[in-house]
Amino acid sequence: MEHGSLSNQKASTFSISDEDHTLANSVRYVLNQDPRVEFCGYSIPHPADNKVNIRIQTTGDPAKDVLKDALQDMVIISQHVRSTFDKAVIDFKASNSIAKVKSSHKGAGKSSKSAKMDIE
Repeated sequence: MEHGSLSNQKASTFSISDEDHTLANSVRYVLNQDPRVEFCGYSIPHPADNKVNIRIQTTGDPAKDVLKDALQDMVIISQHVRSTFDKAVIDFKASNSIAKVKSSHKGAGKSSKSAKMDIE
């Protein structure tokens, strides 16, 4: 929900329900990277409320548009983090399976040598 003035769209406070510091601090960070933002901060009215208030003041663009852009940027960042993580997991599993294969070959080599020694 947006709390702001119809005459001054460059400053608004947005209330987001069912969210906490996790989203609010991330949004605040992304918004503060935007050169169109003069001020951005957030508050949680009461610890028992699952609500966050995000205050945005811009250099001239409507605050609603700047918030929408920041949220879209967060989606892109999240997708990048996810794909990077997924790739790291695949690489880790691949390197561990290669290490297991190498160690099993080494172990097999030792046991076959010891078996030959026992026979001789």
